[in-house]
Amino acid sequence: MEKRRIIEICANSAQSCVEAEAGGATRVELCAAIPEGGTTPSYGEIKTAQELTSHIAIHVIIHPRGGDFLYTPAEIQSMLHDIEMTKQLQVDGVVVGCLTKEGEVDVELLHRLVEAAGPLSVTFHRAFDVCKDPLVALEQIIEAGCDRILTSGQQPDAVQGIPLIARLVEQAGDRIIIMPGCGVRVDNIARIEAETGAKEFHTSARTTVYSRMAYRNEQVPMGSSAVTSEFETVQTDCHQVALYV
Repeated sequence: MEKRRIIEICANSAQSCVEAEAGGATRVELCAAIPEGGTTPSYGEIKTAQELTSHIAIHVIIHPRGGDFLYTPAEIQSMLHDIEMTKQLQVDGVVVGCLTKEGEVDVELLHRLVEAAGPLSVTFHRAFDVCKDPLVALEQIIEAGCDRILTSGQQPDAVQGIPLIARLVEQAGDRIIIMPGCGVRVDNIARIEAETGAKEFHTSARTTVYSRMAYRNEQVPMGSSAVTSEFETVQTDCHQVALYV
């Protein structure tokens, strides 16, 4: 029997976690503020995701803000508190990433984050895709004790990153999981799988959800109208998830 793909869904809400589970995904990366690259979700969102699902693994991103991955002492303190929160909630894992101003993995901080997260599973997120030397970074992330790396192969999407992803999979061996993400779609996942040797894949499988508001004042935006409308949002769709597994 052919081994089933491991699909991780980038879930932007508790309801997206429900959809991911219904579609057959193995795991979710639960985030807030997806347009900002994903930030740490609230206690309530995490707790609700747990209450509304029964078996899907929930990994929580630990990312205090959008932007780069060079953190201030206050941001580091916030990250450590958020990791403690996830441990209290007994989620399955956390997703972290940190760089120095020179574009190298912040090894000291990464060790602190991994130690704080123990025994939860730890994924190093796409901060990896903007580091200076990915092959050196790979060894540093393995040594720190992370379980997987989410990467687009340092390219705008995983298809363009296939050459580096394949090299990372080969170098990693069985020491860490290399998980392609960003631009992984139903129509290209088989190619990425075949050409990289990757076994786990990260995607969103989202669809647009339209507001149920009858009265609409569209002259007063609550956020950046360049990002979204107040009267539509996106959410993982179980039917789309099922196409990947």
